[in-house]
Amino acid sequence: MNLPKAFALLLYITLPFVLYSQEVQKDVLLKDIRFLSSPQLEGRKPFTQGNLQAREYIKHRFDSLGLSSQFREYTQFFNIPEQGPEKPGGQGANVVGFIPGQESSKIIVITAHFDHLGIVDGKIFHGADDNASGTAGLLALAAYFSRNPPRHSLMFAALDAEEMGLQGARALLRDFPFPLEQILMNVNLDMISRSEKNELYAVGTRHYPHLKPTLERVARKAKIDLAFGHDEPGTGADDWTNASDHGPFHAEGIPFIYFGVEDHPDYHRPTDMYENIDPDFYFQAVNLILWSVIAFDGQDL
Repeated sequence: MNLPKAFALLLYITLPFVLYSQEVQKDVLLKDIRFLSSPQLEGRKPFTQGNLQAREYIKHRFDSLGLSSQFREYTQFFNIPEQGPEKPGGQGANVVGFIPGQESSKIIVITAHFDHLGIVDGKIFHGADDNASGTAGLLALAAYFSRNPPRHSLMFAALDAEEMGLQGARALLRDFPFPLEQILMNVNLDMISRSEKNELYAVGTRHYPHLKPTLERVARKAKIDLAFGHDEPGTGADDWTNASDHGPFHAEGIPFIYFGVEDHPDYHRPTDMYENIDPDFYFQAVNLILWSVIAFDGQDL
């Protein structure tokens, strides 16, 4: 048996025993989402002080974890065009950390947007689920892999201006510091902290079916349900293929998995607050995403 096949068989046999002893740090995860959705950040809209505070918070965490970056001070600046009289343009900023692979130069890009809607009609749109949850989840994954070096390289990209048309993701790929051919896949986290059905969606397997068996194996021991779907062409708003920052990756032919939940009553409302997330579901969702990345990292895809 050749080495790759032997490794794949070993991974299949040992996966349940290896993965489920690994967890993110729940207290840190909740501290991060609480801060990122706090009133002092005023909804993290691009070009605001709240957005800058979020950016600095993420940069500090990357630095404290010892992550490297291809961008000075972890920051990739980019221009956001004017989108109308009430939507002026300006300078956005992605925050990008990097952990080199131990065995491969191929890259798994993990993304989550940290911006939200800001203050609208005098009310703060806190954006706890959308998307402080994904950003804090990204930080939790970065912390885990800073202690457990991955086989493939991992890029952790906290993206700006998703709410303005996926601008941060487009800028990242436009100015990507490696050939795009080095990207194995994109794992995108956007709205992962609450679900009345106790289910987290993994979107994208209709387009990239080779990713589904790994997710199915990972999900067997999870304490929440992993659902598939929302990626069928021709289904309108029910098709999430281009609904978040994974869309530009898909447009480049890069495989993706988008982890997210169904819309809820607080979606894009001032009531999307820390107090309305489900901490236990959120913790289990981030663990499931962590186990999925560990599993993907163990393969050649």
